[in-house]
Amino acid sequence: MNLLRNLIRPYLYARYGFHRMTGTGAFRRDQVRTIQTPAQPQWNRLKQAIWQYHVKQFHESSCSVASVVSCINAISSLENRDIHPISQTDILDRVTTGHWKERMSDNGYRGRRGLPLPLLGQVVIDSIAAYDLKVRSVDIIQTPKHAPAKSPVRAGLKNRLQDFDRHGSGLIITHFDQGTLVPTLNIPHISPVGAYDSATERVTILDVDPEQENPYQVDFGTFYKGLSSDYHHVFEAFGYGSGGYVYIRIR
Repeated sequence: MNLLRNLIRPYLYARYGFHRMTGTGAFRRDQVRTIQTPAQPQWNRLKQAIWQYHVKQFHESSCSVASVVSCINAISSLENRDIHPISQTDILDRVTTGHWKERMSDNGYRGRRGLPLPLLGQVVIDSIAAYDLKVRSVDIIQTPKHAPAKSPVRAGLKNRLQDFDRHGSGLIITHFDQGTLVPTLNIPHISPVGAYDSATERVTILDVDPEQENPYQVDFGTFYKGLSSDYHHVFEAFGYGSGGYVYIRIR
């Protein structure tokens, strides 16, 4: 596994350098817009909560932990619980699904770090159960790379973005190629959605990566491209096939 990591790093940096020099990929002008002011819609308590409880990851591989903790605390706050927000350490000690805690270490679990999409979905399900939260359902959706513009998967995602932003119906945790959205390496990454503007079709990502200091917006096409990335085949050795999202339906 260490050999695979050493082989893929030069490729990732070469791809990053190419996009930077040519102004392509995430280096395209006006692709990313940084958000300075938090969203504060008084009618949407779920949207307020996910912004309030959004945290940054504590470790290079712990984007899943920060994303799930943000959502668990946001949902808990809606249930009028007088509780102290759980920490990333708390949830790793309580939810052991897929050797989650071990996967966050430098060496990973049997050389595997982070969470592929199917395992992320199961961790979300088990985290909700561990903290006795009430949600209607949890869906794990893979987004095909070559889906047509009017595909049901694409349309369904847009509908869920609209329902989240307008009505606070559910939370979306994305599993995407980070380098497709922002100027960084093209690696699998996880973060929750913070907003969606139907008029401009721009999606706000509450990125848990500490290097992304502020939330940012990208257009829906770029957003979907990041989710529908088939990760580089070398990542398959670590369990990463493709991206997508986990949808936590609240109502």
